[in-house]
Amino acid sequence: MPRRRGAGELKPSAEINVTSLVDVVLTLLVIFMITAPMLQGGVEVSVPRARTQSVPANEGVIVTVDRQGTVYLGSEVVPWEQFDRRFPAYVRERGAKNVYLRADQGVPYGRVVQVLGAMKSADVATVGLIAEEERTGGKR
Repeated sequence: MPRRRGAGELKPSAEINVTSLVDVVLTLLVIFMITAPMLQGGVEVSVPRARTQSVPANEGVIVTVDRQGTVYLGSEVVPWEQFDRRFPAYVRERGAKNVYLRADQGVPYGRVVQVLGAMKSADVATVGLIAEEERTGGKR
């Protein structure tokens, strides 16, 4: 039986198939939605709530004290005995004029004052405290 011409052959199409493109875009969107909160970086602490303004990203150096009293420069653990020596060098390396302290609300006040005193002894223009923005109308 002779084969008919054109039977079983697909005709060329000039239309763009966007289905696979939409699949890729939606997959990337889901990936970015999942990873975006993780990109914030830093050490996880429960900071106290207060009436405050947010700290602009990448402005200054952030020192963190977690619930156990461990001190971090950025995300690097620094033993307390080395903090006085390493902090001024860290600030100079970054060229920062402003430094911020994020302390967990469970950290004893005395520890926070120790870290603040060490931060103030370095040559910085401003030492600020980071707090979570207080919700209005709810429990305090």
